[in-house]
Amino acid sequence: MSEKEFTTKAYAQKLDSVDELKQYRNEFYLQSGTIYFDGNSLGLLSRRAEQALHTVLESWKTYGIDGWLKGENPWFYFPEKLGEMTAPLIGAKPEEVIITGSTTVNLHQIVSTFYQPEGKRTKILADELNFPTDIYALKSQLKIRGLNPEEHLVQVKSRDGLTIREEDIIEAMTDEVALIVLAGVLYRSGQILDMKKITEAAHKRGIVVAFDLCHSIGSIPHSLSEWGADFAFWCSYKHLNGGPGAVAGIYVNEKHFGINPGLAGWFSSDKNKQFDMEHDLTPAPNAGAMQMGTPNLLSAAPLLGSLSMFTEAGIDKIRNKSLKLTDYMIDLIKIELGNFEFKIGNPLDPDKRGGHVFLEHEEAARICKALKDNGVIPDFRTPNGIRLAPVALYNTFEEVWEVVQILKKIMEEEQYKKFENKRDVVA
Repeated sequence: MSEKEFTTKAYAQKLDSVDELKQYRNEFYLQSGTIYFDGNSLGLLSRRAEQALHTVLESWKTYGIDGWLKGENPWFYFPEKLGEMTAPLIGAKPEEVIITGSTTVNLHQIVSTFYQPEGKRTKILADELNFPTDIYALKSQLKIRGLNPEEHLVQVKSRDGLTIREEDIIEAMTDEVALIVLAGVLYRSGQILDMKKITEAAHKRGIVVAFDLCHSIGSIPHSLSEWGADFAFWCSYKHLNGGPGAVAGIYVNEKHFGINPGLAGWFSSDKNKQFDMEHDLTPAPNAGAMQMGTPNLLSAAPLLGSLSMFTEAGIDKIRNKSLKLTDYMIDLIKIELGNFEFKIGNPLDPDKRGGHVFLEHEEAARICKALKDNGVIPDFRTPNGIRLAPVALYNTFEEVWEVVQILKKIMEEEQYKKFENKRDVVA
């Protein structure tokens, strides 16, 4: 196939014609006149998610307080139900997953429960490219224990400002480290860390490890139980399309079952004991012990509909299409935008690349504004990054082609110069 043929809209349409997931595009509310490439920040609303929310509202209307135990999905067991549906996406057993809290609350729970500084083993290992909320939480946990984050939080350095080498992470696993917290996929470059390799190395050194899956769950397959990963946490509003502020999740390997939660609450209880009203907690014998307060049903409900699509499609097919979309975009960028000083910042190796393309350009902020002006929704990351996320369930190859053509036009016509090269309040 010639380069000329590869760069035509007809070729993109040909790829769409054989897309085995194309039927799911019709499940989502697409914005008219807009190409939405920001699903790695907030996924679009699906009709199933909307209906699931209406179903919970109807249950409330019909049953009142009896909705906790009546109806199609009794609220009392809803976090476990969603955990069971989520488990295949991360390669976990149903009882190892609970849908609860938020990303940061769940990290606080994991650290409060499983960070056990003792002797000289007092340090927490993270990396300098981690999302800020994780670092805020880790620093605050150290301060609560009277420890100085400058001394007790170790952040592995990046050699290129974009990626982290697993070898550097392993080298930092000294006998002073008690806990490791790393992202499964780095939020800027989209690099996939080798979670299996990191887990094995940590366990050889007697260190427990937690992974932030915010940018990997729903985008790539995982095998957490097989790898022996200790804990994981994630949000549900990005690739899982659970809606803004959707209830998040926690994974706890079954080898840690039975421990008392560091931050205990009403829903930490064994469900068979919860209404005994005892003042001594009997924790749930599974990941459910990581819950605290009453589940936020209206923020969890959309996940029921969204996760049903992941159950049908399967994460392997989703990953396969995602890679084809990003491969196609990267190849088009190399051909069409080679003269405009864009740098592809994410790994080119498919095994190390998550679900988005990361471009660097000194005019990134204003280029993002020009893209929006042309009906494309990207994501700007300070200081010079453009994230473009073609999502497998609702984006198309033709949209990838169109976005690259729009970018080319913006650069050729210098449309970006109409805008200030600084981020908006929310980037």
